[in-house]
Amino acid sequence: MSAASAVYGIVARDLARTTRQTSRLLGGLARPFIWLLLVGTGYDSIARIQSGVSYQTFVYPGVLIMAVLFGAMLTAIATVYDREFGMLRLMLASPAGLGAILLGRSLAAAAVGLVQGLVVLAAAPLLVEVTVAEFVASGATLAVAALSSSVLGLLVAARLRSVENFAGVINVVLFPLLFVSGALYPIAGMPQSLRTLALANPVTYQVDLMRHALGQPGEFAWSTDLGVLAATTAIIFGLATLLFDPEQRFFGARRTGR
Repeated sequence: MSAASAVYGIVARDLARTTRQTSRLLGGLARPFIWLLLVGTGYDSIARIQSGVSYQTFVYPGVLIMAVLFGAMLTAIATVYDREFGMLRLMLASPAGLGAILLGRSLAAAAVGLVQGLVVLAAAPLLVEVTVAEFVASGATLAVAALSSSVLGLLVAARLRSVENFAGVINVVLFPLLFVSGALYPIAGMPQSLRTLALANPVTYQVDLMRHALGQPGEFAWSTDLGVLAATTAIIFGLATLLFDPEQRFFGARRTGR
């Protein structure tokens, strides 16, 4: 089995599984719209953003990233499910290699996150002012954010052995990533301790890049955002590989009889 065939097979399998889970997909799409339409509208009356835009306009880039982040990271539950029911053991024993398996998983999760983000982006003309160029740039940013988020989910799932554990852990990880990112309020106004955490949070750079794409002022240069996301995606993918590697060696030894 070639690595390319393995990647394609895993992506096709994970996407087919996800499309059958319509309630999870609809729930993932409802979350950002609920925040934008209910919370965002209510906060307009009390929030004051220094740039002078409404809170709903300010939070829209963060809501786009929210859709991608939750969609991509929650898709990592497929890895935990396969470990719990034995399918992951068969994958790790295949000749395709661990890298191909994890790449396929990452691409499938990124695709799910990207689709959810694009649905929210399609509603942009109804919610904020957006030009064609900003719309295209936002779509490209969603793709970058989806891939970055997918490896974060893979890292969380790397050592978890039951779906119940994943459900408990992922929420503890997701919400701090979102809240300490500048998605819902500017990081410039955070206490220094939280601002330090925000600077170490890859989601911060996803949100900042989306602000640039939508023509809003950013905290960093867009090139800085892209550079940090590229570096952190590679590092996190490498860490996930290291966490999976003991399992690969064990099942590889079982397959060869050592």
